[in-house]
Amino acid sequence: VQLQASGGGLVQAGGSLKLTCAASGRISSVNAMAWYRQGPGATRELVAEITSRGSITYADSVKGRFTISRDGTKNTVYLQMNTLKAEDTSVYYCNYKDALSDYWGQGTLVTVSS
Repeated sequence: VQLQASGGGLVQAGGSLKLTCAASGRISSVNAMAWYRQGPGATRELVAEITSRGSITYADSVKGRFTISRDGTKNTVYLQMNTLKAEDTSVYYCNYKDALSDYWGQGTLVTVSS
C-alpha cells in the first residue's frame, strides 16, 4: 500500500487547512486510516482515525476543531482542520492499517503562526 499525503502549509492561528491522503495498492475492505502528528522533540500521536465501517476517533486536543472523513471509492482520507492553534504545528502523517499491514505516508508539515 502506498500513501500520498498533501495539503500542509503555513497558516495563521485561527485559520484552516485540509489534508488529503490517497491510498493505492492492495487495499483491504476492512481497514482503518488515520492521521498522526509529531512535533519537534515529541512522540508521534494520533490525531484522528476513521475505519472502513465509519467509526471515528479523535484526540481530545482536536475534538470540535478537526474533522476526518473518507471517500471509500477513492481510498482517500481527509482531515479538515479549523481554528488552528500554534500548538497544532507538527509534521502530519497518514497511516493505513488492516489485519496484516501497517503503512505510513510521508509527512506533510503544518505550521501555524501565532
